[in-house]
Amino acid sequence: MEQNKISPAKNLTVITTHTNADFDAIGSMLAAHKLYPGSLVIYPEFNEKNSKNFFVGSMAYLFNMIHIKEVDKSAIDRLIIVDTKQAHRIGELADIIHKPGIEIHIFDHHPATRKDIKADFEVSNPTGANVTLLTEMIRKNEIPINAEEATIMCLGIYEDTGSFTFPSTTERDFTAAAFLVSKGADLVTIANLIAKEMDPRQVSLLNDMINAAVTHTINGLEVAVTSVSCDEYIHDLAFLVQKMMKIESLTALFGIALMKNKIYISARSRSDDVDVGAIVSELGGGGHKYAAAATIKEKTLAQTETELVAILQKHIKAKNLAESIMSSPAISAVPDITCKDARDMLSRYNVNALLVVKNVDGKKQLLGFISRQVIEKALYHSLDEIPIKEYMSTEFAVVGPEANLDEIQHKIIENKQRVLPVIKDEEVIGVITRTDLLHLLVQESDAKKLLLPMEKQAASHPRTKNISGFMKERLPKRILNLLRHIGEVADQIGFSAYVVGGFVRDLFLYRHNEDIDIVVEGDGIAFAKQFSQFYGARVNSYEKFGTAVIIFSDGFKIDVASARMEYYNAPAALPTVEMSSIKTDLLRRDFTINTLCVTLNKSSFGYLIDFFGAQRDIKEKVIRILHNLSFVEDPTRVFRAIRFEQRFGFTIGKLTSGLIENAVKMDFFKRLSGRRVFSELCHILKEENPTQYLIRLDEYNLLTVIDPSFALNKKMIACFNSAKKVLAWFDLLFTEEPYMKWAVYFLIMHRHKEKKSSEEICERLELAPRHQKFFVRERLFAEDRLNRLHQNMPNTFSDIYRQLKDLKIELILYIMAITTHTQLIKMISYYVTDLRNTKLSVSGKDIAALGLAPSPVYGKILSAVMDAKLNGRIESHDQELDLLKKYVAEL
Repeated sequence: MEQNKISPAKNLTVITTHTNADFDAIGSMLAAHKLYPGSLVIYPEFNEKNSKNFFVGSMAYLFNMIHIKEVDKSAIDRLIIVDTKQAHRIGELADIIHKPGIEIHIFDHHPATRKDIKADFEVSNPTGANVTLLTEMIRKNEIPINAEEATIMCLGIYEDTGSFTFPSTTERDFTAAAFLVSKGADLVTIANLIAKEMDPRQVSLLNDMINAAVTHTINGLEVAVTSVSCDEYIHDLAFLVQKMMKIESLTALFGIALMKNKIYISARSRSDDVDVGAIVSELGGGGHKYAAAATIKEKTLAQTETELVAILQKHIKAKNLAESIMSSPAISAVPDITCKDARDMLSRYNVNALLVVKNVDGKKQLLGFISRQVIEKALYHSLDEIPIKEYMSTEFAVVGPEANLDEIQHKIIENKQRVLPVIKDEEVIGVITRTDLLHLLVQESDAKKLLLPMEKQAASHPRTKNISGFMKERLPKRILNLLRHIGEVADQIGFSAYVVGGFVRDLFLYRHNEDIDIVVEGDGIAFAKQFSQFYGARVNSYEKFGTAVIIFSDGFKIDVASARMEYYNAPAALPTVEMSSIKTDLLRRDFTINTLCVTLNKSSFGYLIDFFGAQRDIKEKVIRILHNLSFVEDPTRVFRAIRFEQRFGFTIGKLTSGLIENAVKMDFFKRLSGRRVFSELCHILKEENPTQYLIRLDEYNLLTVIDPSFALNKKMIACFNSAKKVLAWFDLLFTEEPYMKWAVYFLIMHRHKEKKSSEEICERLELAPRHQKFFVRERLFAEDRLNRLHQNMPNTFSDIYRQLKDLKIELILYIMAITTHTQLIKMISYYVTDLRNTKLSVSGKDIAALGLAPSPVYGKILSAVMDAKLNGRIESHDQELDLLKKYVAEL
């Protein structure tokens, strides 16, 4: 309501406003003091000294101002509240609002809420500045004001309207300001106070706010939310929020700051569709449609941000629905048409993707979709006559006809889909393309504001965030310093440098990984040579691939590569390499989870870049390929998919799984060299528990790729599980003896194979001659020894020693794993721990010293002494020598 007459004071009239008052609140208190002669002004305290406090102090003679502690609150009969009507914002005076007989007057330009103080008299209108309302009353009542008073009140209008640029500015604000200027308001003073200079703490906080900002696209509107924290209170959060709005050209911004033990929220909006006053009021704050603030206690930043986002979802309503946006009917094809025919359809209808459907009871049921890019690649690899169902995408997002713009935009961008099918009652009724979405965004708002962010997300600009703090927490100091130095050297020679791949992936999986891969946008070899000079390291370079290895004096290595792109001249061929950018370099990689990179240049050190949704897939624990012909180009990626799935406890995505099955069916592996297959198998057998890996290989019928004779059965699985226990036992001995752990598992895969069969497997896999000998002749020898032990259990330790002494440690561990004879396992383990390294302190020289001429009998004597030592009959050197003398004397 709005009235213009002020009732006379009864006893004591007090004027107040909200805590952390701005110039609008200060001007409003002064205006109210003019309207209520004889009143007292209680000025709320600030959290720290600043120019606003100083200015008010210098003008104190204009106010009849006192401190709250100087007032007997029980004597207050009339309370005047300006620029707010919420009790929690007026400090200690909130205690008296329910006092019997108190009269409350409110002057406020903020929208009404259910939590508002009930007033006996209220002036409330949606003006840009609150002081505008009181200025109108002063003008109407012809109350005289001087130039200084006019300046303070006009300052409030300028601040709260952003010098008349905020969307909340009204005609009444201009009129009120014009009246105050006519009364002598000093615009130079106003300009000096409005043009605020930031102190170093504010600059630092603003920088943190910009870096921490996250944009939420809600029903087609972009709303930025930034959450920061600091150990001390830093004034003027609202000013910093407004500054950030201008710098980043934002439509709406919510700044959340944890300072000391309180959370402060300041919000600004340029859109009628984002009513920040209504939104912040649900968090206990207040304001109007374009500006609002709140102070929150006893909540965390995370809780506050989560609650805010939920409120945003509720308040920002959908405008466009899928049914009104979609193209209908959708261009579709049946799954059995060939890739060649699909290309003709794409050209005929001038589209970039086809929905793949089948007719079920007269309805088009969606099976997947296939893009022009996939079709063209398939034709490049001479797969013209292959049905499109073999390469269609079967993992895709869909929407219903009632889906809003936010859901549509999210699904197209997050899933990188060219087309988004619209489904109703399990039937395709239309399709929304990226072009449809772009056209809509251009129509809905300014093309520059919405089209460019869309292009950045969908095409070239990745998701980024600063993880330098996380890196400092997770990485050893030496590694962190190396990465910083890499960035500094890259700056010196004008390159961009990134750490990429598994190193970054494992940071987020909390796995130890010091295998550092660096990608340079520029000449990687030149960079490696320049960098190595600072550490006295040496460089091994490979010109063909533009790669290098930096080797430090302690053996530590860093791999360096020039950013490159690869293409394959035929399925399973080695790639042809060309120079490229970081994004194209990452696109050539095997799976999305391996496409993360972190910038190392000094100006952007520690920024995570995610072009392909790797963070999402890590969070969802899914292995996904980057394009549908990935396994056609490099079938060894199939083995890596299974390796990563099992190692990390992830799941192979539906589309990726289907493409693995296709690669097996099309037998692209036959073009792989045996050496590449064996390399991938070795990687699997080196994993902590390869049993599960082999089971997974068998599920995809991939063991036959290694060799058609390999078949996984219960006995082999039992042997693998046994080998895992045996190897764990051996590792716990801490012998520090190097051995080939993977070889024990590969020996098990050869078990029961005849000599010729094993030789054919080794030749197929292109094993080195020494390995062929090991897995064929030496394995068969070890199995023969095991059979002898089974047939004739050793009676003495010397018996077990004689049977096993010629076997390499891998073969001993192998026979331990495959035997089920408990007593024999104990004997073999005793051989490993106690007998294997038994040595005599006597030798042939001692025999010669006894006058016996050299002859084969030397060996028999020493063997007999060894047996005695193994069986515990002798222990010391003297005992060995006495026994030696005895045997010589008996000859």
